[in-house]
Amino acid sequence: MPSLLSATMAHRSLGWSLALLAFAQLIYSLDINIVFVALPEIGADLGFSGQTLQWVVSAYTVFCGGFLLLGGRAADLLGQRRMFIFALWLYALSSLAGGLAWSPVVIVISRAVQGMGAALLFPSTLSLINRLFEEGPPRNRALAIWGGAGASGLTLGSLAGGVLTSAYGWPSVFFVNVLLAGIAIVAAFFVIPKDLPRIERRSFDLPGALTVTAGVTLLVYALVQGPEDGWRTTPIVAALVLAGVFLLVFALIEVRSRDPLISVRLFSNHSMVTGMVITFIYMGTFGALPYFLTVLFQSVQGYSALQTGLAFIIPSLAIFSGTQLGARLANRLPIRTTLLMGFAVGIVGTLALAPAAFVGAPYAYIVPGLVVSGIGQGIVWTAMWIAAASGVAHHEQGIASGMASTTLNIGNAIGIAVLVVFANRGIDDLQGDALHEGLASGTQHAFYLATAGLVLGLLVSLALPRKATDSFKV
Repeated sequence: MPSLLSATMAHRSLGWSLALLAFAQLIYSLDINIVFVALPEIGADLGFSGQTLQWVVSAYTVFCGGFLLLGGRAADLLGQRRMFIFALWLYALSSLAGGLAWSPVVIVISRAVQGMGAALLFPSTLSLINRLFEEGPPRNRALAIWGGAGASGLTLGSLAGGVLTSAYGWPSVFFVNVLLAGIAIVAAFFVIPKDLPRIERRSFDLPGALTVTAGVTLLVYALVQGPEDGWRTTPIVAALVLAGVFLLVFALIEVRSRDPLISVRLFSNHSMVTGMVITFIYMGTFGALPYFLTVLFQSVQGYSALQTGLAFIIPSLAIFSGTQLGARLANRLPIRTTLLMGFAVGIVGTLALAPAAFVGAPYAYIVPGLVVSGIGQGIVWTAMWIAAASGVAHHEQGIASGMASTTLNIGNAIGIAVLVVFANRGIDDLQGDALHEGLASGTQHAFYLATAGLVLGLLVSLALPRKATDSFKV
């Protein structure tokens, strides 16, 4: 009887831990979209120029992408719970500074620090799930709930941004993060188990951490700003060259280091490496769809910001359902089969989006594609994180999560850059109805190209082992 009681209490404790980790993922996802609706008011109030306002978004993206590997290794060496709480503190304080900002420089710096907080939060949250939940059905279910919370956060971000900005002004989209992060910080001390004691002392590999962070940050900067500034401009070319130099130096350091930031042994884990490639493809295809859906809803169909947020409810519910279905499939079928099914469903759904992308199309026309594509997205989202974490030891879950989330971030930047160039061909001189038609046609082309990328993801999934037992520990 006592053992049954203790098992029940342990299960309940894990449930509270998962609830908090899902809540943290919701905060992370919420912040991706919540600021978009407030951008016009931020620009007008703080005196941004049209060309500099984008840095309210870009500063977050660049620093988040650049610091993910550092965040992952910090979670391994300094403690996952400790980094989880520290990341939330960064979120809270930088959000407070953003809400109180009196100049463009202050708000851009606060957004950069928010990005660093996100880079610490994402891998620590993911590695905590992988540590607390045993590989197999328990972890699969946990990843589905975590992923579903992320999907909900994207929609809530769009809705909350519109509601808060309209009711309380743009600072409220920052202040809400202070409240949410504060709740999570307090709860973490009660429901997240303390970090495991370190059996062996390991160095932080500071040279490796600095060079890879500089290299990835410059790479993400070039990918984000390239479409805006022009790929041949001096800052973009210089950023790409320096990124290559830093990443080359990082590789040389890692080969010679006794205690490298990224162990070469991790690359012998076939499942993890394939999972990383899939995260890259996922965000370059599925992850780019919200950008083009926003263009379709607002610039082509003339939806308001609030109407656009409401239009995203259906795809978000579909993605949430897909994450739960993905966990059930992964518990019954090999991960390879689950990914193949997810990509197949996503291909059908994304193809169905294209015929509904025309001027004046009723929202109902695009709903079937949104639902089917969303279910496919959710299935792949859950399954790819299972693949990326399979066979990774507990003390390396942080860096493995950081590696997978870095490829996720870079994939999104490259995917959007490529699809935007492909979609915007020939619309520079268009105006009025001709511009709307051009944008609609470009969106259709983007959906078709994203579908081709999903076919590539399906083919890459074939590289995974047929059975979970074919994977191995490293």
